[in-house]
Amino acid sequence: MTVAIDSPEAATPEENFWQPEEAAAVPAPAEPDAAEEAGAGTQAEADAGAEADDAPGEVPEAIARDARDFGVYARTGGWIFALKVARSVRPGGQAAGESEKVSARRFAALADCSAERVMRFYKAWDRAADDGLVPQFEALAPGAEIELPDADAWLSYYVSRSSAASVRGQAITEAAEAEGIRPTKALEVAENPTALRAAILADPGTAEAARKALMDRLDEDPVLRTGLARDIVRADELKKAVAEETKTGGQLEYVRRIAEEGQVKTPAGQKIEATAELREEAERHLSLIDELDEDEEPGEWAREAYDTVRTLVAETVEKDPELRVQEKRAKFYSSLQKATKAFEELTFDDVADIDDIVEDDMVKRLEELQEAISACLSALNRAQRAD
Repeated sequence: MTVAIDSPEAATPEENFWQPEEAAAVPAPAEPDAAEEAGAGTQAEADAGAEADDAPGEVPEAIARDARDFGVYARTGGWIFALKVARSVRPGGQAAGESEKVSARRFAALADCSAERVMRFYKAWDRAADDGLVPQFEALAPGAEIELPDADAWLSYYVSRSSAASVRGQAITEAAEAEGIRPTKALEVAENPTALRAAILADPGTAEAARKALMDRLDEDPVLRTGLARDIVRADELKKAVAEETKTGGQLEYVRRIAEEGQVKTPAGQKIEATAELREEAERHLSLIDELDEDEEPGEWAREAYDTVRTLVAETVEKDPELRVQEKRAKFYSSLQKATKAFEELTFDDVADIDDIVEDDMVKRLEELQEAISACLSALNRAQRAD
């Protein structure tokens, strides 16, 4: 038995290799249901209804064949094309003499289309056969007719782009399915980065979706993480934005700790118990920030919350004499530690000849520092003697 292929000119525009079967080989279309009949109302349908009483024998055979072909496609979608491939193309590894089937390349030549297109239908059938939805290739002879799956199932197996067969394409397909969209849409975007760039540049909504996608990917993509960090370091505006966001985050954390833990750090670094008034004020500001919409920036609200609670903390310290003294002591000791560390870093270990670096200004500054230290020590000693 041979495969009958009509001329390429009769091919449907959609795939350009399927040719209508003989009229007898195509099942008759299903009768329209009541809902379809009730929906007739357009002018075109009214015109068509004028001929509804024509006897079937009066319809030209070409029209009847087209109607039957349309009915088959409406019910089965791409399965009708895939069947033609599955029953006509040899499975991989099968020798030419083992069956009447032809190679995908030969079938594509007869259909006047690419072998790649033929193989997309072949692979869709193969995937469906693995799931038990359709027979395996070996069970189909040229010209065989079977009951085909519903058209809605077709898109679950057919991939219209060759890139989907790659590891990258499979990953994109899986991600698209997880997001509830058709893989072909995601693959189309992936194949055209320039179009994606244009959409991001022109549309804030697309840019926001891209930003969220990149953030979701950071944990599993160290290369992307390093690249973004490098871009931020090199872009002054981004560095400023990161610094500002870091500051805002620190301010929010300060307020949140007061509300949630009931502790507060004073300007000098002491940790004290937050008063009831302070905790209530912190909670009030946080509730306002939590109610902000996603597109509202919390920066100004965070600064206001931080300034408010810091003022209350300072007032709390000022009202308590003992706490006020502790605050001054902590502040002085903090400054002393910083000064000590800075002075300890003054060293000549890496200088071969001190005469090469010495200047009069250096000596003068050290002498002034020595006088300041002496005055400080004298004040401390007097205070101790007074106690």
